[in-house]
Amino acid sequence: MKAMILNTYGETAAFEAADLPTPTAKAGHVVIKVAATSVNTVDTMIRIMGSDLPLSPALPAVLGMDFAGTITQLGDGVTGFAIGDEVYGCAGGLADLQGALAEFMVVDTQLIALKPKSISMRKAAALPLVAITAYEGLVRAGVKSGQKVLVQGGAGGVGHVAVQLAKHFGADVYATISGEKTAQIIKGYGAVPINYRSETVEDYVAAHTNGAGFDVVYDTVGGANMANSFAAAALNAQVVTTSSMLEVDLSTAHFKGLSLHVVFMLIPMLHNYKRDVHGDILAKLAAIIDAGDLKPLLDDQAFGFAEVGNAYAHLSSGKAVGKVVVDV
Repeated sequence: MKAMILNTYGETAAFEAADLPTPTAKAGHVVIKVAATSVNTVDTMIRIMGSDLPLSPALPAVLGMDFAGTITQLGDGVTGFAIGDEVYGCAGGLADLQGALAEFMVVDTQLIALKPKSISMRKAAALPLVAITAYEGLVRAGVKSGQKVLVQGGAGGVGHVAVQLAKHFGADVYATISGEKTAQIIKGYGAVPINYRSETVEDYVAAHTNGAGFDVVYDTVGGANMANSFAAAALNAQVVTTSSMLEVDLSTAHFKGLSLHVVFMLIPMLHNYKRDVHGDILAKLAAIIDAGDLKPLLDDQAFGFAEVGNAYAHLSSGKAVGKVVVDV
């Protein structure tokens, strides 16, 4: 089968075309013919950091966590799926799990679900990692109707899904953005955009919550922005983060009585821990998508299989708006 592989890691590591043995299904797994895969920030981190990142696969490596495709083989004991089913998931590209930058991949059926019927393979491939992350964070925070939810980085990969899912759960949603293009995207989701470049935290907390703060803050930015999330939160609020690898002063969180939820959605893949939860979430997301309440945001640029390096560079440039997708 055709594949795009890395023979080295680092800033200048290049993807190279290769012919690899076509995999066969094992018990509890299926073989999928990959139609499309998307690039996530963690994929770019693996390419650059390699063995410095504990979850990186051994070289030569086939990256690519997200995918959509068609089942071509069933392993022993597989139920609920059939050859020819169109599915989507996040199931490879790290540790000892072959990724989606290949014509075929073997995946654990616990990590996949039937693809939403109303969207294309490309759009479905854009969703699994970011959508599972957004869903898990909102559920852990107990988002419900009538609450005010702030999504930090609302037009990003996880952010644009969190905005839509919070609306789906009945919340009043606000999202930080950086310019007019992303403001229009957020308005299109029925949420309120907040330009963090022109409004201070104090300003938008006063304007939108009468100074009380938001019931839930979903921080997809992380780093130094964590302090802004604490400042924007109401008393006893829930703060969710996808990026907490930092030292931070928790004084504000203490005096406000905040609850902090760290979402690291790769745990089931890395540790074979509650993998079935991801399959269940993907099935629920498919229903939400087919009901019209969640629409994936794809970057305008399209990339073919041989252009994987360009896709990674585009995401790393910070110029992408929405998910970067590679057609396989």
